[in-house]
Amino acid sequence: MTTASDIRNVGFIGLGVMGASMARHILKAGYTLHVYTRTASKAASLVADGAIWHDAVASMAKACEVIITMVGYPKDVEEIYLGQDGLIAHAKEGAHLIDMTTSSPLLAQRIFDAAAAKGLHAIDAPVSGGDVGAREARLSIMIGGESADVQAVHSLLSLMGSNIVHQGQAGAGQHTKMCNQIAIASNMMGVCEALAYAEKAGLNPESVLKSIESGAAGSWSLSNLGPRIIAGNLEPGFYIKHFIKDMGIALESAKEMNLDTPGLALARQLYRQLAEKGYEDKGTQALIHYYTRS
Repeated sequence: MTTASDIRNVGFIGLGVMGASMARHILKAGYTLHVYTRTASKAASLVADGAIWHDAVASMAKACEVIITMVGYPKDVEEIYLGQDGLIAHAKEGAHLIDMTTSSPLLAQRIFDAAAAKGLHAIDAPVSGGDVGAREARLSIMIGGESADVQAVHSLLSLMGSNIVHQGQAGAGQHTKMCNQIAIASNMMGVCEALAYAEKAGLNPESVLKSIESGAAGSWSLSNLGPRIIAGNLEPGFYIKHFIKDMGIALESAKEMNLDTPGLALARQLYRQLAEKGYEDKGTQALIHYYTRS
């Protein structure tokens, strides 16, 4: 098994809103950073600062002791890990594979089993905290996998997050992220409804936020996205299209467990309406437009 002291070369696949900041923390810590993304321009800044660009997943796999993925959808994860030209087919024996994408718990289990059969160590480690948490290395990281594997990469994960919790076996990290997304889904409806109500009542939204964010109504979404809503800033810390994907995974997983989640179902319905109106590439705070109809 690769140990923490053996890790020199770290691969990072997926340099989006959060991934680029996460990868930069690794580069700044002195690791040799290898990057791959389907849009080469997204890697330009990191390459200019010393990262090594790869034009294929397989070539990166052969060069790194640890590879981290932070991509969009479960289908992307499946292709990157389980495809003929993917990580499991080409990674060094003993390498650690860390999927930080929000993906399917069942897929995480499949990846773990396939990796173990090849002498590799896979963990699922989705994150929460958005673009701000990624920039400030304050992400919450939820982990599923073997304890020894988590320990081997803990120092690397600590470069990106401040709340790192091993939740259980393979898939447990993804299940925990589903809990996170379920909580956010209904909370975002509450945040937007509260601010829409404040506006209709003729109140100053900033003053209302000052009163309610430190009380029983307080939440990360209220404190961090509430000001963006008031400022009319819809730029994504997390894309609506990805949130819809996450809610779909959560609804499917809940159905498999015979659990009814009406709040989650309603939130997805509202976000789908926004996506149909062209907001899919905006941040989750754009839900305010359901209530203002603008």
